[in-house]
Amino acid sequence: MTSLLGAQLFQLIILAIPVACIAWTVTHEEVFREPREYCAGQSKSGSLAKRKFFYLFTCEYCFSHYVTLGMLAITKFQLLYTDWRGYLISFFALVWVANIYMGFYARIRIDIKKDRVIIAEKEQSLRDGNDSE
Repeated sequence: MTSLLGAQLFQLIILAIPVACIAWTVTHEEVFREPREYCAGQSKSGSLAKRKFFYLFTCEYCFSHYVTLGMLAITKFQLLYTDWRGYLISFFALVWVANIYMGFYARIRIDIKKDRVIIAEKEQSLRDGNDSE
């Protein structure tokens, strides 16, 4: 039982990576900017169902639920139980772990952007200092 649970937890950690990657890419990266902007515009007017449908393409947390459904359909991954309860638990666990990954990634990106701004400012001040001589 313990080795089975360990294998399931390992699978959970691994399966959450593509869920996070897909959800983040669709909801944040430049390659999907135009469709995301269209969805953002559509999510601000119309019926409740229409607004919610289009909103899910702009929110990484919301979208990760749908990516997780797809991942579970492909992999048939179950956690703790071998019936519908295993799918239910794995669904929420995958969403949770994927969103932890996305939180870490967002934090890392902020730090990288901050470092780039600091470096650019230092380079500019060096150029300005050299130009004045």
